[in-house]
Amino acid sequence: MTASNGEPSVRRLASEILLKVDIQKAYADILLDQGIKTQGLQQRDRALLTELVYGTLRWRGAIDARLSHHLRRPLARTDPFIRNLLRVTLYQLHFLDKIPDYAAVNEAVQIAKKHKGGKVAGFVNGALRNFLRGKNVTAAPHPSDDSIATLTANYSHPEWLVERWLEYFGLEAAKALMRANNERSPLVLRVNTLKSDRRALLDLLERNGVTAIATQWSPEGVWVQSGSAVDGLPGFHQGLFQVQGEASQLVAHLLGPQPGERVLDACAAPGGKSTHIAELMKDAGEVTAIDLSVRGIEKIRDNATRLGLTSIRALRSDASREFAGSYVGYFDRALVDAPCSGLGTLRSHPEIKWHRNLTDIERLSRLQTKIVDRVAPCLKPGGVIVYSTCTLTRDENEQVVESFLTTHREFELENAAGYLPEQAKLMVQGSYFLALPHRHNTDGFFAARMRKVA
Repeated sequence: MTASNGEPSVRRLASEILLKVDIQKAYADILLDQGIKTQGLQQRDRALLTELVYGTLRWRGAIDARLSHHLRRPLARTDPFIRNLLRVTLYQLHFLDKIPDYAAVNEAVQIAKKHKGGKVAGFVNGALRNFLRGKNVTAAPHPSDDSIATLTANYSHPEWLVERWLEYFGLEAAKALMRANNERSPLVLRVNTLKSDRRALLDLLERNGVTAIATQWSPEGVWVQSGSAVDGLPGFHQGLFQVQGEASQLVAHLLGPQPGERVLDACAAPGGKSTHIAELMKDAGEVTAIDLSVRGIEKIRDNATRLGLTSIRALRSDASREFAGSYVGYFDRALVDAPCSGLGTLRSHPEIKWHRNLTDIERLSRLQTKIVDRVAPCLKPGGVIVYSTCTLTRDENEQVVESFLTTHREFELENAAGYLPEQAKLMVQGSYFLALPHRHNTDGFFAARMRKVA
């Protein structure tokens, strides 16, 4: 279906992408990239499509709560495509103001008619017009109501996660965290210090009309505030930078690799931390980057080649199995950036909060414990292991570290503040590195540094 001007319908594309995210648990960024490339959208339509997809995902909980007032049957029993068409349209009606209400409703009705016929189109028309008639009545509940149900609807996070974060952070911090999660994620680069420095990269971007500033916490970070796609930014093909979140950049500093050392990155794809480790080592030494994914290994190699790094060996291996073999006592340092629920990355991947559940948290916690157990024998006496995640649950963070230290008495926990860049020493809770979206304007990240003392 196309719009009246002959262009592909952006609302239809958004609904189709959200359908796949909803049903197939696909990642929105990958689907968006595919949709933009295959449909040949103009810049304005690309921006609208991105806004509709990410905005609807961020506010899906609030949208569903409002829709439920105007449906005679549960939203979950509605046809999946129509369900997501309703969500996209309600996002336009409630959160955007550039498109007239009647135009948004009319296009939704036409899309529904094209896909499912007149009866379904009538259902869509009725639901949306009921919403418009009761728009003020169905406004968000009073902010003083701090019940789980109200917090779930107001801040658009699933009930189980709201409960976990209330317990973990307390009421006000949990609210602030959820508010921050519903904001847009900044694009952050890490300058390749073997080829340039941050000031030179900022100057290069400025000369080419790209607005960017230095990051607050990472000494190599650049926050891009305007510009084209990443591979169109000046310096990308010359290997002057790598895309990497600011909190993620601090993990390699916590590991503290030195030139000439042997370092293991046990869950390495797509290679952001591996390449940073190699750069901190002046590309002198050996970085063994392993990952289970064939495609992930290819990405590590591609990034290393583009950045001009030769010390990285990317190998396919499963860190959760008995892979140590000849690596027993081989490495000076090891990074376990473990597979996790990703709940610290909701600004850039809002779909994650709708895909995860408590069973996932428990399963991942067991996997994380297994991986760090397998990696431990690979370290030399005196060696350092850093365990990190991009999530914010005790089960996947402190609990994994505490369990490891209980069963591996040869390791001791070190205070992260002693190894972070000076400006980042404040990002420590107890002995752990803890980056929080609402406090630091970064992804949520956790890391612990442990040394093998026996």
